[in-house]
Amino acid sequence: MELNIKTSQYSDRSPVTVCYVVGRERSYVRTRTMLKALRQAGYQVETCIPPNKKFRHYPKLILQFLLKKQKCDVVLVGFYGALLMPIVRLFTHKPVIFDVHSGTHETMIDWGRARKDGLRARIYWWVDHWTFNLADRIILEAHDHIRIWSDRYKVPKDKFFRVFLATEDSLIFPRPEPEEDPFLVHFHGEYAPFHGVNVILRAAALLQNQGVHFQIVGFGTTYEEDMHLAESLDLQNCNFIEWVPYETLSETMGRAHVCLGFFGTTNRAKEVFTNKVIEAIAVKRPLITMRNNPVQELLKDGESVLLVPPNDPEALAQAILQLKKDKALRQSLTDRAYDAFLAHCTIRAFAEAMQDLIHGILNVSPKIVTKSIETEIEVPVQN
Repeated sequence: MELNIKTSQYSDRSPVTVCYVVGRERSYVRTRTMLKALRQAGYQVETCIPPNKKFRHYPKLILQFLLKKQKCDVVLVGFYGALLMPIVRLFTHKPVIFDVHSGTHETMIDWGRARKDGLRARIYWWVDHWTFNLADRIILEAHDHIRIWSDRYKVPKDKFFRVFLATEDSLIFPRPEPEEDPFLVHFHGEYAPFHGVNVILRAAALLQNQGVHFQIVGFGTTYEEDMHLAESLDLQNCNFIEWVPYETLSETMGRAHVCLGFFGTTNRAKEVFTNKVIEAIAVKRPLITMRNNPVQELLKDGESVLLVPPNDPEALAQAILQLKKDKALRQSLTDRAYDAFLAHCTIRAFAEAMQDLIHGILNVSPKIVTKSIETEIEVPVQN
């Protein structure tokens, strides 16, 4: 089947121009989905994007912003934007939206680069408190996350705007169900502490004699520690893959019967849900992840996802076995989760949310901004 997506341009005024200043490269998932959403929403986009994530590119980004800011109606600061926000705010009086994606304070504590009550943590807290309050609007992916951050960083709640995470449905789309044997479980990620890869490995050890195999894709902070754990557990049912191009991620996920989310114990794990959650339901694979409030804003335990406690390899192993034995449950979970994906997490849904945000911040009347020129885009969807 084919999914027809409509994109719009404004017929009775020049398109709104957005200056997108971002610290991560074009290939970074959040950067590429934001660009696609803005353009599909009909905005003219002036970009200030580095070739990679290194901070040495930031002076050039700032120069590009200073040269382009006069053309723009709105400035959108993307991830990682804490170092960019003060300069942007100093040199423009136009509305500034901060697509935080991941805060400095929570990330540094999660990575173990700051003790929760230490001096560094207090500095990182101040960075987030300051830069969040510099923005006119802040994008976060869950109301519960907004509630926590508003209180923690002393930011007015009305500065925040919820936009569910999205993925490129032209690249990440449903894949045919694989053969029953061997039963394969998939995880991908940057081995951040909140991912809890160690929990997945311990669950794999419990399932070594149950006909369950794992493919674990990624590389990052806890990789070396987790590889030592895998060796100590003598895991024979895990295949570790350091990197898969985003363009082929959907195919890699499609080999599996089940996809995994995150299972850690850090505050970050309790407060967010991540791209891998959205990508799993976009590929139409049943998802198991830890129970937290943000995930439950999109998915319901037992109906569209299986939720387990954090840091509980036994519960994870039991959930995997449950899905292995019950193909009908796998199908019902994926069908309901995919409905949620289509409603909230496509590029189209992301574009509509950005329209609501940007039109609202500009206080543009619907009588002025119309959507009379429509273009059909065909996106292949495989069942």
